[in-house]
Amino acid sequence: MTATTIEHDAMRRALDIARNGPRGVNPQVGAVLLSPEGDIIAEGWHRGAGTPHAEVDALSQLAPGAARGATAVVTLEPCNHTGRTGPCSEALLEAGVARVVYAVADPNPRSAGGAERLRAAAVEVAQGVCHDEAADLLASWFTVQRLGRPHVTVKWAQSLDGRAAAEDGTSQWITGAEARADVHRRRGRADAIVVGTGTVLADDPSLTAREEDGGLRPHQPIPVVLGRSEVPADAAVRRHPHSLLQYDGDLDAALADLRERGVHRVFVEGGPTIASAFLRAGLADEMLVYLTPVLLGGSRLALTDLGVPSIDQARRLDVARIERLGDDLLIVARPHDTRTPEGEES
Repeated sequence: MTATTIEHDAMRRALDIARNGPRGVNPQVGAVLLSPEGDIIAEGWHRGAGTPHAEVDALSQLAPGAARGATAVVTLEPCNHTGRTGPCSEALLEAGVARVVYAVADPNPRSAGGAERLRAAAVEVAQGVCHDEAADLLASWFTVQRLGRPHVTVKWAQSLDGRAAAEDGTSQWITGAEARADVHRRRGRADAIVVGTGTVLADDPSLTAREEDGGLRPHQPIPVVLGRSEVPADAAVRRHPHSLLQYDGDLDAALADLRERGVHRVFVEGGPTIASAFLRAGLADEMLVYLTPVLLGGSRLALTDLGVPSIDQARRLDVARIERLGDDLLIVARPHDTRTPEGEES
């Protein structure tokens, strides 16, 4: 069933307001209610665990009966289960909504099925509208739901010839100020930042997220170090606002423990060895490659062995976008075989 131009515009608005919600255990979801004439009559978003879902938040702004015949535009398929709150599908039916448009399907089998419930009650349903934008917003939540582990972003910076550092090991600063500021913004959206002990001993990073003026951002990722080497007592990471977590080289065990601690978004920034380990294990959900226009030569490659013996086994990626950051380029890529289903607009 085809969505209208007005419904596409409403979905973009729903995506904007979804970002008002907290990022955490629950997904960021936005909803817009349209009158039969296509006017916005209410908006809502999910404000955190235990609070009304976006659809119910929007409905609560209307008088009883005011949503009859309306269209609900929602970024995530309305849920069909009872948790801390009731099923959104039933709330929409009780309100008399005549049509529902949503962006992405709910991947959780316990809460999915809302679209089927609505169709069974003769409500018109259109799906996949602004799918890619919604999937990007919900990427970390989707990973947790599908795989039971945090969403992993692997970041590295490299010269045009694929080096992460000069031959003497120096690498600060391989990228420019705009690229570095972008990294700190992304650190500030992560729950944990991961490096290896080699990076700690060589560079003594603080692993904080900073504003452009050097001050700490309001949200700080938990510092995580992988490796058995002892982190020095006077290391900068020891002065991080959060206590350091250290794991041995078992990536699956580390991610499992982080998930138990409520971590949903992991930002891997720890040098060629750690970055390559996550890539080799198939644990990278997103890659951020900062490409800087310099040539370094030498042996300090940005990545090491990825377990690719021949070209026919190369790890194919989908490029999500390319951004210009001063003189540098940021390439955002994802594994080709892990894209969210239901990607076509209907």
